[in-house]
Amino acid sequence: MLRQLKMGWTLVLKMIKFNVASINCCTETEGPNKRLTIWFQGCTIRCKGCCNPDYQPLKPRNILSLEDLIKIIKVSQLNYNIEGVTYSGGEPTLQQNLPLLTAAIHKLGLGVISFTGKKYEDVSDILAGCDVVLDGKYIDSKRENKRKILGSINQRIIVLSDRYPNCEDWFFNNESKTVEINVSDYIFANGDAVL
Repeated sequence: MLRQLKMGWTLVLKMIKFNVASINCCTETEGPNKRLTIWFQGCTIRCKGCCNPDYQPLKPRNILSLEDLIKIIKVSQLNYNIEGVTYSGGEPTLQQNLPLLTAAIHKLGLGVISFTGKKYEDVSDILAGCDVVLDGKYIDSKRENKRKILGSINQRIIVLSDRYPNCEDWFFNNESKTVEINVSDYIFANGDAVL
């Protein structure tokens, strides 16, 4: 019976799918500490001036199972000593199984930060378990210049757990803009916009 339950859970892990645009296995620009960042494919908000317009179309990109994502995160944890995972996009809340991914990440002892272009109050169920949420639509005419990685001044930093008690300090420590460039099979750049 126990073996059947374990086999059933393994099947569930393989059946739960996510539409992923890209993954950066180790970054220090998408939140406090070393993090893995997952950019999800698809966004219905379509903010003018979006920093990731290629991630807006609602089309399949890289369909990964929950099991696949957890394996990638575990490898990053082992190889890079990441402390957490950041969700970005596209729009993470379009991934209906996001709470299952968040719970699995917490089981690995990692924190979770999520961007959303929506108001947190409208998507709190899908962002259940996140430690910090950065919410609000990007408004091009209200560009942010005091906080790191937030695009416009209307966006909020919502601390939901004790995991990052001083995380707002990280966002406000904006002494210099940071851009990371990783080169492997392709060139991957992320971080703050440099004006």
